[in-house]
Amino acid sequence: MDWGTIINNTLAGLLTPTTIAFALAALGLAMHFGFAGLLNFGIAGFMAIGAYGYAISVLTFGFPWWGGMIVGIIGSILFAILLGVPTLRLRGDYLAIVTIAAAEIVRLLFLTTAFTDVTGSADGLFGYNNAGGFTSANPFPPGSYGWGPWTYNSETLWVLTFGLGVLAVCVWFLWALMRSPWGRVIKGIREDEEAIRALGKNVFAYKLQALIIGGIFGGMGGIIYAAFANVSPGVYVTSITFFIWTSLLLGGAATIWGPVIGAVIFWTLQAFLSNILPELALAGILPVSGTQAATLRFVLVGIGLMLLVIYRPQGIFGDKRELTFVK
Repeated sequence: MDWGTIINNTLAGLLTPTTIAFALAALGLAMHFGFAGLLNFGIAGFMAIGAYGYAISVLTFGFPWWGGMIVGIIGSILFAILLGVPTLRLRGDYLAIVTIAAAEIVRLLFLTTAFTDVTGSADGLFGYNNAGGFTSANPFPPGSYGWGPWTYNSETLWVLTFGLGVLAVCVWFLWALMRSPWGRVIKGIREDEEAIRALGKNVFAYKLQALIIGGIFGGMGGIIYAAFANVSPGVYVTSITFFIWTSLLLGGAATIWGPVIGAVIFWTLQAFLSNILPELALAGILPVSGTQAATLRFVLVGIGLMLLVIYRPQGIFGDKRELTFVK
């Protein structure tokens, strides 16, 4: 086996635009589930709306790249309101059902041929980074930057720099929120909703605000992903939601840095498994073909998620006294 290539590709997974995008989405789930106790199984829908809002506003309406990103964020806010208004007064499992269904509806709307001129249907959208000026805003001259597995061209470095800046702002914003009186109310709602309501707080309004804030993080994750790759409905499938949940639970749901570090660990493991499993198959160690071995990592993700929920529900950095699945 070519261990040099395997290690190099694995280390490269530590810092990629995909890792940053999923860290932002996991941060949104931390707001929803970790701090507010909202079961959102449709984070892929928020990512899709952020990405398509950015791409469509640039390609169809001629917005500049920053205006398109604002449109994507506004779209995520409207999506959160649409989901939250009819469900947040009900039990949490209703929100879970609605969000997973709504995310799939959104994906199918972008996939349908009825709006091909706008959404691109199954082909998706591309060229918006050039059309909107995001590429021309790149401050890095053409060339290669970095060293070893962390070598990037100027375009990728620009997306990484922009994405890390957005991630840093979102992490700081969530940290500040959770230290504020608003954050203490949100945590109180998660622990005992009726007690907070008895204190005269508008629980529905706080929940809706939390859903919106987490939705913005998810939408920004979709925008960062779109800034690096083309927008396609095949990306925002239900499995993406569970990848993000795995990242969240791995790092710790009710933490600030846990979702970020969890996303880094998850995608590094994905890079490792996607390289090592086909090599094991080719060496005859695994009794499957190379293609089957490559997809075996999804089975391992599912098993890992089950074990994580059973034996370490609070995640690596979480506090079991604060949040678990078995309270």
